[in-house]
Amino acid sequence: MSHMILAWSVTIAQIMLALAMALAAIRMSRGPRAQDRVLALDTLYVNSMLLLMVFGIRTGKVIYFEASLVIGMLGFVATVALAKFLMRGEVVE
Repeated sequence: MSHMILAWSVTIAQIMLALAMALAAIRMSRGPRAQDRVLALDTLYVNSMLLLMVFGIRTGKVIYFEASLVIGMLGFVATVALAKFLMRGEVVE
């Protein structure tokens, strides 16, 4: 019984994360300002990171957790660089 509950909850989590990624992609493409697009990109990488983690829970393989860690680090650096570019107009001083 608990295996069935876990399988259903992982499936529902994957569906909800995919829906959240679709909504973030829509906001990123239609955002009225650049700040909205940066926040949507931030949300998109966090959702993709979580989707990989849920997929790792489903399969039981460690490689998905490592890939989500890499996505998290690269997404953080990209968000900081984009925020710095929006504030000052340049990334490297």
